[in-house]
Amino acid sequence: MTPRTEDELAAIIKGADAPLRIEGGGTRPIGGRAVGARLSTSAMRGIVLYEPGALTLVARAGTPLEEVEAALAQEGQRLAFEPMDHRGLLGTAGTPTIGGVVAANVSGPRRVQAGACRDFLLGVRLVDGAGRIVRNGGRVMKNVTGYDLVRLMAGSYGTLGVLTEVALKVLPAPQAAVTLRLSGLDDAQAVAALARALGSPFEVTGAAHLPGKATLLRIEGFAAAVAYRAERLATLLAPFGAVTIEDDPATVAATWRDIRDVAAFHGRVGDIWRLSVRPTDAPGIMAGLSGVEALYDWGGGLVWLLAPEGSAQAIRAGVNARGGHATRLRGAGADAFHPLPAPVAALQAGLRKRFDPRSILNPGLMASM
Repeated sequence: MTPRTEDELAAIIKGADAPLRIEGGGTRPIGGRAVGARLSTSAMRGIVLYEPGALTLVARAGTPLEEVEAALAQEGQRLAFEPMDHRGLLGTAGTPTIGGVVAANVSGPRRVQAGACRDFLLGVRLVDGAGRIVRNGGRVMKNVTGYDLVRLMAGSYGTLGVLTEVALKVLPAPQAAVTLRLSGLDDAQAVAALARALGSPFEVTGAAHLPGKATLLRIEGFAAAVAYRAERLATLLAPFGAVTIEDDPATVAATWRDIRDVAAFHGRVGDIWRLSVRPTDAPGIMAGLSGVEALYDWGGGLVWLLAPEGSAQAIRAGVNARGGHATRLRGAGADAFHPLPAPVAALQAGLRKRFDPRSILNPGLMASM
């Protein structure tokens, strides 16, 4: 089923007597086993409103992400949260949609400086599990009072409602960008170097570590300011070793696109895991695992793993010991999402009962949460 309008979607959900499998572009098949009839939002597309002067864009949920990014680029603007493309990592086809980005709260390397997708979400329109059309938020940033449904929808994976329209704050694209590269650091040294950089006044917008290859930092902004900040940051990081500054625009863009999309793991056999941990805990977690490869992002707060099949118990044990979260994005099994503490699980169940009383929207997708 591929409704073209919000009313059509509402009628389908209201009349459904069996589970529905909600999809945008079908590029992120994450979570438990998909059940139910396929319901795609891909036909509900188009930019409804774009006001560059107000830094505001409103688009229907099925609008391709590349269409949104192209419209912004024409005005010298961008989505500051830098959403990744999962297709290479998960081996999927399809076209990423802006609704799918919001539903999964997809956020890239710039999250360390700009924030996550949900931080730029101004408003949403959706159809809940009872077939009701709901609108929440607006088209300007403001303090939230009462129930913050806008941010609640970011990362709910279509289990609370089906997004039909999203309003986003956008930002100007930078004039220049550089990458600072260090080599020869082990994981603990790299995390320490990234922490020093992120704690500096030099506005780092990317902080990653590729074990055995390089430790990378990004600075963006006006050209003169970027050059000055890069030199100062290189001096600050001198105790960790020699720092190379790369300023070729195409090279810098390619480097951070590869980090954003975890290109090092594309086309390779194994399970893909996404760990959310305290940066200082990441090296210890990795030291306790065998047969895995890692890529550190967000200064070490986000760790991507390529792991052998059947590694779930060891990975979860290492993460649980340090209070983090581990999500399996690719691989067999019903425990893709990290189990939640009982109070949080009860709160989540209550929300689902409120928004999807018949449990028909992506049932079982996040069952292990």
